[in-house]
Amino acid sequence: MTLEATLRQTLERMEHHRYTAVPILDHNGGYAGTLTEGDLLWFMKNNPNVSFDQTHKVKLADVEMRLANKAVSIDANMEDLVSLAKVQNFVPVIDDMNRFIGIVRRSDIIDYCEKVIVSGKSVDEEEMAAG
Repeated sequence: MTLEATLRQTLERMEHHRYTAVPILDHNGGYAGTLTEGDLLWFMKNNPNVSFDQTHKVKLADVEMRLANKAVSIDANMEDLVSLAKVQNFVPVIDDMNRFIGIVRRSDIIDYCEKVIVSGKSVDEEEMAAG
């Protein structure tokens, strides 16, 4: 989504794809932040004059993003991801030109860590059995 997209377009995309958050791109295609369901709910609560029928008139640039989901660069290491995943449900990934590439979910990071721990234990167990 871009900052020029409407609130209605965003809601429809989130509903269709079952997203709870969407990355927002600036007019140059750079990563501008992530808009969450919570941001949309707070906007609607704080703007009671905006009914659902009027959401096609509201640009995303007018919706405050309450949390600044920090992004990592494409060459970030797992420590960077884990550090951010402690305080964010997902970590946006950008390239060296600040262009959005994708999102790594906290659950993906936990799955990776689980595999490392499990494989680490089995390696230790094999060494102990051989030793």
